[in-house]
Amino acid sequence: MPNTKKMRNRFTTKSSKLRSAGRQKKGYSSESSAICIPEPKMKLPEILFITSYPPRECGIATYSQDLIKALNNKFKHSFKIKICPLESKNEQHVYSEPTQYILNTDHTNAFQNLATKINDNNAIQIVLIQHEFGLFRKKEADFRQFLNTLLKPVILVFHTVLPNPNESLKENVKKITESAHSIIVMTSSSAKILINDYGVTSDKITIIAHGTHLVPHSDKALLKEKYKLTGRKVLSTFGLLSSGKSIETTLDALPKIIKENHDVLFLIIGKTHPSVAKEEGEKYRLMLEAKIETLQLQNHVQFINRYLSLSNLLEYLQLTDIYLFTSKDPNQAVSGTFSYAMSCGCPIVSTPIPHASEVLCGGSGIIVDFGNVQQLAIEVNHLLLDEQLRKNTSANALHKIAPTAWENAAIAHALLFEKIAEITLSLHYKMPKINLDHIKKLTTSFGMIQFSNINKPDINSGYTLDDNARAMVAMCQHFELTKDVTDLEYIYIYFDFIKYCMQPGGHFLNYIDEYHQFTNQNNTTNLSDSNGRAIWALGYLISIGDLIPQDLAKAAQTTMDTALLNVNKIYSTRAMAFIIKGVYYSNAKNKLAQNVVLIKELANRLVQMYRHESDKKWAWFESYLTYGNSILPEALLCAWLATGDDVYKKTAKSSFDFLLSKIFRENCINVVSNKGWLHKEKESIPTPLGGEQPIDVAYTILALSKFYDVFKEDAYLQKIEIAFSWFLGNNHLKQIIYNPCTGGCYDGLEDTYINLNQGAESTVSYLMARLTVKKTFKKILKHFRTTESQRELYLKLNSKNQFA
Repeated sequence: MPNTKKMRNRFTTKSSKLRSAGRQKKGYSSESSAICIPEPKMKLPEILFITSYPPRECGIATYSQDLIKALNNKFKHSFKIKICPLESKNEQHVYSEPTQYILNTDHTNAFQNLATKINDNNAIQIVLIQHEFGLFRKKEADFRQFLNTLLKPVILVFHTVLPNPNESLKENVKKITESAHSIIVMTSSSAKILINDYGVTSDKITIIAHGTHLVPHSDKALLKEKYKLTGRKVLSTFGLLSSGKSIETTLDALPKIIKENHDVLFLIIGKTHPSVAKEEGEKYRLMLEAKIETLQLQNHVQFINRYLSLSNLLEYLQLTDIYLFTSKDPNQAVSGTFSYAMSCGCPIVSTPIPHASEVLCGGSGIIVDFGNVQQLAIEVNHLLLDEQLRKNTSANALHKIAPTAWENAAIAHALLFEKIAEITLSLHYKMPKINLDHIKKLTTSFGMIQFSNINKPDINSGYTLDDNARAMVAMCQHFELTKDVTDLEYIYIYFDFIKYCMQPGGHFLNYIDEYHQFTNQNNTTNLSDSNGRAIWALGYLISIGDLIPQDLAKAAQTTMDTALLNVNKIYSTRAMAFIIKGVYYSNAKNKLAQNVVLIKELANRLVQMYRHESDKKWAWFESYLTYGNSILPEALLCAWLATGDDVYKKTAKSSFDFLLSKIFRENCINVVSNKGWLHKEKESIPTPLGGEQPIDVAYTILALSKFYDVFKEDAYLQKIEIAFSWFLGNNHLKQIIYNPCTGGCYDGLEDTYINLNQGAESTVSYLMARLTVKKTFKKILKHFRTTESQRELYLKLNSKNQFA
């Protein structure tokens, strides 16, 4: 066996040389850049996954498939994932995925031959191994030698970590962990066991929770109707069946549960584990069936004896009232089954495996003792008889499990790849498809509802002019790009809402309740900004007058004329900026002298504010940076475009570049937090984490696009990509803000968590940003295809092809 220390030294030396050569030969920039990416012909670094893989039916195979799918969906032009399935004499399959390697653990010299092939393949930068002791049973020595022979960085993912090991197990685990560059575990409990029981250093361990699927949280009653379960209170459990699941515990508890809840139905979802079926056939299922007959539970238990598609499984879980996890193995490190159940909003009753004890605390679920039938019955009845408790438990569970979405697991894995790859690996987020589902879900025939509970519109929150004005801008953007006539229905709704809010004097009210009545909040809130947003929206609608029906264009102009009657009396900084933008867009379509006069009047006020507050270190309009900052320099740039007055252009440029210097750090954006505005006299004091709003990121992207149009500085393009990646996970929590499953956007990035509600402001803000990115890069690519200017940048952008 090779000397481990020598192998590690050789690995370190080789890594250093490869990093240096990679930067010099492969065209990588020494500084990370969002735009400067590998040329189209360059071969991407490869990550080799050694794992069981479908069609093999086991938890790790499904886990790997889900993770790889998430990585490929989340990143583009960053790396390639290759699969090396694990097989044995009794487990051999035909794979739908291309497989350059297969590791059959029962073949002589299989480990050594694979190690040689991996070492000889310069494209492979990282080897990731999904580890479960059963996969390498009786081959531990071969596996250890395989790890020691590899010259590539190795990531070991431990799906099981056993506490209190005997000397043989401890020695085996210590040797394989010493040969690994990095170790992934899925719970804090597993990390502590590796540190305390096996002596693994904490800096070698990364905790990445078992991934879960984003779900639309469909209506439970409709799903029960679909599956002919209307009127039943549904308990469920799922997974490949084996005696370790101890489903008989639930069966023994059912008579007491049924006594208080006559309409209960227990779903046992899943076929027998293939390995169990080979060894003992259907012995365990037959035992359960016999117990059901003995206890006379035939009307209260239903087997779903098949391997469900993911969509069917997630629907069954969403219709479930309580999910039951009764494993009797205290050392089961993690369960993907109840992770999936949590992500579907199921209240969970579970035995205290380490994973459950860790995530079901704080009102996120209920723990019962192993095999305790009486305790299980009491807790299930308690939940079934208290609907509000079930709702609270479900909400707590959803917030607890949200960071474990497969998208977030993919980000965590990719960041680890980036950290340990031999040659510089540059991550580029894949642009999600444009999705209007949640926008349309939020919109009634009257207007856009203000808030959501998770992704369910909350009609009790009513409506606001702010949201409907922004929604009209976004839908106009979409219509410009797609010419989709169905957009017009929504544009009409939002326009009618704006007219509804207009008062006889030409000003607007903002707040309307669910019964379409104006609320008292209109009397206690400064509505200047809302009036400004309405004018911005009207101006944008007018600007696309050639695309929309003539009656709509005329009505928009009439409404705009009335709205502008008294706007020169508005002195709110951001309201003036919105008005300038609205009049600028309107004037682009219908050039009128009075438009230019109004723009100059308001722009002069902003310039005067800038001159009063700015100095050599503080190039801003106010003595602090608060919300919606980007609209101020953008408005002045619009003023220059409309008037040609260079003072507006100069002030716009200096103030915007100052703002960008405060919110962009190390290839990420941190917009000013509503937890602590950035004050002139305290600018050296770091602002607290959290309180970052999607609307601020969106406004920054809109402004960056406008500034690129005028100044053609590539730095603005780079910042557009960086800023948009904030929605996709490039933020301080490294978690998604945009939900690709629903098309909604989470309401805010806090210090330690994401606000999972997907309200109108955040969702429309994301859509505006996404459409602005598409429009910006569409114009750039069109320009580059007809000119030779900035040819190199065009090639790099075109190779990514992610903005189209």
